[in-house]
Parts: sequence; structure tokens; C-alpha cells
Amino acid sequence: MYIIMTDTSANLEPADLKKWEIEDLPLTYMVDGKSPLDSGDAAFDGPAFYAAMRGGAKVVTSQVTPQTYIDAMTPFLKEGKDVLFIGMSSGISGSYNSAQIAANQLREEFPACKIYTIDTLSASLGEGLLVVKAAENRRSGMSIEENAAEIDKLRHNMCQVFTVDDLKYLRGTGRLSSIKAAVAAVLNIKPILKGDTEGKIVCFEKTRGRNNAIKALAQQYDEMVHEPYNQCIGIAHADCTEDAEQLIELLNRNNPPHEIMLVCYEPVTGSHVGPGTLALFFLGSDEFRSK
Repeated sequence: MYIIMTDTSANLEPADLKKWEIEDLPLTYMVDGKSPLDSGDAAFDGPAFYAAMRGGAKVVTSQVTPQTYIDAMTPFLKEGKDVLFIGMSSGISGSYNSAQIAANQLREEFPACKIYTIDTLSASLGEGLLVVKAAENRRSGMSIEENAAEIDKLRHNMCQVFTVDDLKYLRGTGRLSSIKAAVAAVLNIKPILKGDTEGKIVCFEKTRGRNNAIKALAQQYDEMVHEPYNQCIGIAHADCTEDAEQLIELLNRNNPPHEIMLVCYEPVTGSHVGPGTLALFFLGSDEFRSK
């Protein structure tokens, strides 16, 4: 059996990683100059993390180096196992490029092994749901070649749409000017954002007020989802559980999905969109990313 590997940006819970036998590469971050791992806090405490951000804590993330991927993949390759790596969008991080560099080097060192890398064009559960799908495919007997080809195709149908509560975090990433953020805050404007064809974050709609923003997410789902009764969709929230429950209620009104995976936004991508972010992930029309 080949190895399926991802990174913690996939936002999968430990129980799901264990259930599907997925290898998880931790992405690193620091809060006010300290790594949670240094203090022994291995488990992520979402409410505490986002409360700290609301209180002004500075979170710094860093790109994964090629050597990190080499170190993670090498033990499996030495055992003669093939590796399918499914990573976060190259449109929001350089980490996937590092994975490709590592894979190219390792293919020369282990020519008998197969190594596939896939850029999901997504993050959080947009990435995670594709990883789980790959694990399901593997368990059903699909070869690594077939699996890589299917996930590579399916990634274009992964719709990710979200809203943020405070634009200052997107402003900090350079995706929004200070003036636009200030005006939006005064007018209570909430952006509706998505991943485009290159996996970059773009704003394609604006609403007035939080409730309308949540309704807009549900509307995009109703318009774009494919066969919801046959799929597990994902919702990630940055410490806004009540808003997530409101969204679930709206989704179940017209096109109830077979299953909903609900998680707290992991810290690396969550730190860039900020507390109060609410994101929805589902398989739908490939036109969603380009519209």
C-alpha cells in the first residue's frame, strides 16, 4: 500500500488521520515569538488561539523547506513504498513548490519508487476533503497512478467560499489596502471570497452585515453544488461556532448534504484570515473558480 501524505493545512482531525491512515506533515507557526511546540502544547486549542489574536497576539508562519519534505518522505521510500503527496494551494503559499523540489530530488535517489505531488488549489477542508477522497480511493483498491489522476481532476471542482469578520488580517497579508479595510469596517461591509483557478484568494462579492454574508455562502452552495446527497461537505470556522451552526441550518433547507465535516480553522491559514472567519467547501461546478 502506498503512502498518502498531506500537511496540517488540510485541517483534518487526528481521528480522521488515523481512520484513513494519512501521514500529516506539521506546518509551523509562532505566537508572540514562541512556538506552541516549545511549550509542550501539541494539541491545537482553537478558542484560545483566536482569543489571543483578538487580543493582539502576533502570529508568524513560515514556508516549509524542501528538506522538511525530504525528511518526511525518505523513511517510507527506504521501505520501498510509493508516496502520494497532496498539499495546500500554491496560490497562497510557496510550500507546495518546496514539495515539488523535494520530490524531484527524491525521484533521483529512489528511482524504483513512485512519487506524486498534487497542488489542491485549496486549503483547510478544501484540501482535506480531497485528501480523504484519495484515502477512500486507496482503500477501494485504486492504484497510485489512478488516484493521482482523479484527485488532480477533482481539485478543479472543489469550491471554497468564505467570509471574514475583520479585514485587518487580510490587509496584513497585502491582499487589501488599509484604506479599503477602514472603509469596510465603518460601513460593516463583509467580503465574500473564494479560491480562483490558480488557487489564489479573490473577493467576488460584498455584503452588508454578518447575517447577509452567511446567507451569501449558502446561496453560492445552492447555485454551484453537485449531488450534495452523495458528498461530505466541509465547514471551517475561526472560533465562531454559532455562525457555523446558522450556516448548517441554511444548507439543510434546500440541498442537504450527505454529511458535514465541521472543524475549527487550523492556525496557519487561520492566522491569515483571522478570528470569525467562516468557510464552506464542497464539490461543485468547475465554473465557480473562474466566474
